[in-house]
Amino acid sequence: MEFSEPQWLFLLILVPAYGLYSWLRSRRMPGLVFSNTTATGHAPRGLRVYISSLPLILRMGTMTLCILALARPQIREVTQEQYAEGLDIILVLDTSTSMRAEDFQPNRFEAAREVASEFIEGRVSDRIGLIVFAGKAYTQTPLTLDYPFLQNMLDEVEVGAIQDGTAIGTAIATAVNRLKDTVAESKVIILLTDGQNNRGEIDPVTASEVAATLGVRIYSIGVGTYGEAPFVVDSPFGGRQRQMVPVEIDEDMLRSIAQQTNGQYFRAVNEQALRDIYAQIGELETTEIETRIYTDYEERYIRYLIPGLILLMLEILLTTTFLRRFP
Repeated sequence: MEFSEPQWLFLLILVPAYGLYSWLRSRRMPGLVFSNTTATGHAPRGLRVYISSLPLILRMGTMTLCILALARPQIREVTQEQYAEGLDIILVLDTSTSMRAEDFQPNRFEAAREVASEFIEGRVSDRIGLIVFAGKAYTQTPLTLDYPFLQNMLDEVEVGAIQDGTAIGTAIATAVNRLKDTVAESKVIILLTDGQNNRGEIDPVTASEVAATLGVRIYSIGVGTYGEAPFVVDSPFGGRQRQMVPVEIDEDMLRSIAQQTNGQYFRAVNEQALRDIYAQIGELETTEIETRIYTDYEERYIRYLIPGLILLMLEILLTTTFLRRFP
């Protein structure tokens, strides 16, 4: 509870001051004058003597309650509503065997999945979908606001589950197909890959031209260190061996498809760089959230005013009947 006009509360200091003044005044004001009051010193006291101060107490209570009523006590209830027109975002994740390279910890794929999961957690009111690709592209999760379900589907993605290869053009075309009929004002594809387009029937540049026509923006990310990266392979003579393989990312193509759609190209050489890239994309693609606050006030002054009037009426009743003074 709060007071709408708390300045009236300063008058409360007058209540004890009035009580003290009235008590001192009653002590100085004589009733009936007698020549000798010695005989009355041992006289028994009746009820009227014990409750003689009750009118003053009732009057002080009346003053206190009326002052509290003047301060307008209120109960405030605040309702906050948020409205957000989110984006439509498709995460396109490369699951080819080259994503097992260990220039990231523990490897490129696991690092990319972890950072993508963090990106999903940081979004609000955005519909997000997931497409995985290697030699072919598949929709792992359509656009959804069910982030826990999306996280579960992301956890189920594995390297090697799809025919090997890198069909970047097909992956872009699949993502564009998911976005073409949506009504969101902003449509985004975040493409992550570590290789060159070597599978599929659709050229990445052609797919990006279609995306640009439909107003879809592509942010492309090349993952992998420069030069060579450690890669674990199965030896035909038994066991697993670590060998260095060249990192071949078609940066010119990734940069071209990003520029074609008014997006950006990024190169991630380690996990922290990848995390920073997703954070930068998150800042570029923000969701505007409109907050409306409704405040409802319930007046409570009547709960003080009515008891105050009752006390006043009781005081008047007592002072004009049972506690009436003469003269």
